[in-house]
Amino acid sequence: MKINEVVPVKFHDGKMILLDQTRLPGEEIYLEMNTKEDVFIAIKKMKVRGAPAIGIAAAFGLYISTRDSRAKTLPDFIEEVKEVSAYLVKARPTAVNLSWALKRMEDKLQAFQGSVNDAKWMLLDEAEKIRKEDEEACRKMGEYGLSLLKPGMGILTHCNAGTLATAKYGTSLAPLYLGAEKNYNFKVFADETRPLLQGARLTAWELSKAGIDVTLICDNMASIVMKNGWIDAVVVGCDRMAANGDGANKIGTSAVAILAKEYNIPFYMFVPTSTIDLDTKTGDDIEIELRKGDEIYEMWYSKPMAPSGIKTYNPSFDVTPAKNITAVITEKGIIRPPYEENLRKVKED
Repeated sequence: MKINEVVPVKFHDGKMILLDQTRLPGEEIYLEMNTKEDVFIAIKKMKVRGAPAIGIAAAFGLYISTRDSRAKTLPDFIEEVKEVSAYLVKARPTAVNLSWALKRMEDKLQAFQGSVNDAKWMLLDEAEKIRKEDEEACRKMGEYGLSLLKPGMGILTHCNAGTLATAKYGTSLAPLYLGAEKNYNFKVFADETRPLLQGARLTAWELSKAGIDVTLICDNMASIVMKNGWIDAVVVGCDRMAANGDGANKIGTSAVAILAKEYNIPFYMFVPTSTIDLDTKTGDDIEIELRKGDEIYEMWYSKPMAPSGIKTYNPSFDVTPAKNITAVITEKGIIRPPYEENLRKVKED
């Protein structure tokens, strides 16, 4: 696999295709999406994951779910699209790109004047624009992020914010790919990221396939590699950033930020402007998705690794306070505190 060869979501020859990320790294299986239920389940079951990729999947999913509509008038078609959008948005609550992409598609349709058939083609065109804009944004984030790093650095990352989570390049992994093109020879440490192991299954997979030096560690090993002096910077993605700079990302991210602060290591959060939610004041207002407990003790094992009937708590995300984020990297530039003021500036620019 060449760098960025794998595409998690694509639309080609009239078909919407998803890479089933739950089957990685053992199998590279692609699924065809034909109905709104297909798309809902793919997002809910994390066959497609990563905030930008979820938004792209939702946009194309809205089109394929309504392209066979028999609505005779544009108002009737708009109502049908709204119903499908309201259904899809419930698949996962935390990643703001899901609601953002669907609202953008709805708003575009509301302003449209023309036939129902033309409206369908417009939805497809808008979905492709969302995909293309994300690819361009990731490239720019990579360039800004690379300006903060130096050749030979040790980099720690958590979860997967790479090509598999976006249209291309990734968010926090984008500077690693661009650095590889310039022979920066980064040494990457990837947290396994329990309980769904996105670091082990996805980040380690895509970076090793791209020829980037990557070492897999358990989540509870982050402290010792920092203490050993092997980490010069932490790079992570973000699923929703509140107006004050608090950032929701995969569970365990806030712990990594606390460790980075303890060891005086810069902690960089990569956030497309579409992921900045100015309507959410602080991280306390972000809804955190809770998932089934069997992901913790049963999903990856041949037999349960906990007592039968044990109580579990399985939040999919946590919130890193703005005070523990060294800088926020967007496609429009690098943002530093005060975040409440500067995030609004870049969002409204």
